[in-house]
Amino acid sequence: MFGTHKKPDTSLSLAEAITKSASRQTYYTIRMLVDRERVADAFRAYGYFRWVDDVLDAEAGSLSEKVAFVNRQKFLLETCYRGETAPHFGPEEQILVDLVRHDTETSSGLQAYLRNMMDVMTFDVGRRGQVITQAELTHYSRKLATAVTEAMYYFIGHGDPAPHQETRYLAVTAAHIVHMLRDAFEDTEAGYFNIPGEFLQKHAISAGDIESQAYRQWVCSRVRLARRYFKVSWASQAQIKSLRCRLASSAYMARFEWMLRTIERENYCLRCEYPDRRSLRAGLWMAWSVLVSIPLNKKNAQVKE
Repeated sequence: MFGTHKKPDTSLSLAEAITKSASRQTYYTIRMLVDRERVADAFRAYGYFRWVDDVLDAEAGSLSEKVAFVNRQKFLLETCYRGETAPHFGPEEQILVDLVRHDTETSSGLQAYLRNMMDVMTFDVGRRGQVITQAELTHYSRKLATAVTEAMYYFIGHGDPAPHQETRYLAVTAAHIVHMLRDAFEDTEAGYFNIPGEFLQKHAISAGDIESQAYRQWVCSRVRLARRYFKVSWASQAQIKSLRCRLASSAYMARFEWMLRTIERENYCLRCEYPDRRSLRAGLWMAWSVLVSIPLNKKNAQVKE
């Protein structure tokens, strides 16, 4: 009918803008690999938590204000999933409201992502300035791994999901280990200590002694653990039936394996920054790793069939 215009989807536009500004790689991964009917919510899922994380990491705002902020987000999430009318909310919070409204599956991968990622954000607020234990570090990584993994299988190839087994979480767990090593200097300066208190106490060092021999020893142990997890994950890639999902998973692992190789080459001495991870050489190595993995996965899948 003349004069009828479709109402603009403001939460989608905002989520797309946040995603593109924060990570062009994520933006184009969603555009190219996510199931067509779930692209909009994939942008919302990334954009919302990117916004939450930025608010929590900002210099502005006291700790109590940030605790109140993340508690409000948790309340909003639970209110929406109970089907109750949400309180007045801002434009970024509308993204979350729309996400939950679109989630019509019982115990969906999207719900697992939202709940686990909210727990990750809550934990990050509470640990700022505090040394954590190994058990807390393990639980933290598991929460993040569950969130990211379930989101990937929800948004990419959801009609042909991979088998549900414990190894499905190892790739993201390994990536999180690498991520915390890569950002060790920056995180420590901001008050996030990624090394457990038990290790610090045993070796009589502080969380800021990143250049010490003992800290390098810990880095070495984490690199080897991540290596083992990635090895299992590469071997299980053939169980992912969706080619797009395999591509996304392989590209994700290749990005962090490049960092592992760099840390190993530099004898487990961490740097403040790694600008070379965005270089053409690094990009070509990652692309080659992905291309090599796909034919092998297809061959393995045929053998299993």
